[in-house]
Amino acid sequence: MPDIDLYGVFVPALLVYAVLAFGVSLVLRRLLARAGLYRFVWHRPLFDLALTVVCLGAIAAAAARLT
Repeated sequence: MPDIDLYGVFVPALLVYAVLAFGVSLVLRRLLARAGLYRFVWHRPLFDLALTVVCLGAIAAAAARLT
């Protein structure tokens, strides 16, 4: 993964992907809460962490496929 140049500051690509994954997981968490699907989840913070990691993996895989 190459570094990303943001106005002269080189940022690791994984950091950018992690911020993007966090934003996507925030949206997904709100949708899950609104739909009432959290009632089927045993440990909500652990589920939220796993959701963020899955989003990060999907974004990193999509970025690797595009480059």
